[in-house]
Amino acid sequence: MNLELSKKQIGERIAKLRNMRGWSQQDLAKCVKISRPSLAQIEMGNRGIDILELQKFSLVMGFSIDDFMSKEFAISQNIESKAEATSKGDEERISVPTLEVNKFKNVLLYMLERCAGKPNVGETVVYKLLYFADFNYYELHEEHLTGASYRKLPFGPVPQSVDTIIGQMMDNGQLQRIKTTYHGYPQTRYLPLVKADLTKLKASEKEIIDRVIDQMSDWSAAAISGYSHKDMPWLASKEGEEINYELAFYREAPFSVRNYGDEIEEK
Repeated sequence: MNLELSKKQIGERIAKLRNMRGWSQQDLAKCVKISRPSLAQIEMGNRGIDILELQKFSLVMGFSIDDFMSKEFAISQNIESKAEATSKGDEERISVPTLEVNKFKNVLLYMLERCAGKPNVGETVVYKLLYFADFNYYELHEEHLTGASYRKLPFGPVPQSVDTIIGQMMDNGQLQRIKTTYHGYPQTRYLPLVKADLTKLKASEKEIIDRVIDQMSDWSAAAISGYSHKDMPWLASKEGEEINYELAFYREAPFSVRNYGDEIEEK
């Protein structure tokens, strides 16, 4: 199909129509029988659609293809603004994580076991490994791993309630905290005193954790913090606010861990 509109324009129009109806990305993706990440890529303008897919969107959302493709296409600003607020609320409810404390503790113990003896793996590196494990798993499987919430802080994303959980683990004899120096800088390290219960982790979860450890556990605190600052979920969040897991679907290379195959096309 020879389209006059760019993929970005088509994506923006689909997003506006979806917002006008108060639908979440999950709602629309289910109706047109594609994955939510695929719809996110379409709305960003990273994935093209053919005439058959456009017909599906037109049937589900009730628009004329001729009108949609015209330069005069417009949506009432008042309706759109109200719908956007509804849609954003829906999407936030979809992605609200629920912290699984026992899962979080075992993921932390497993990471510390795997990284034992690496002098660079202090508190900052551990927090970033947890972040990438959680967000990579969500992007790939559309499910939460530990369910931890993360906030955007100056040194990168930090899991909430982590101090409380670590305090519990120290009281229970599961962890030991030590203060040391690394390359002349003060460092907080955690040593595992018990083994992780791997029966609490699914194979798919352990696989993602292992990938993150293999990729990043040799990085310095500065390197992994700098890398996290370029990740879309961190970039798109405001200082001090909770980072929305849904933002993982807007990642691009090298951060995206989902293989979209032929879904992403060249302009």
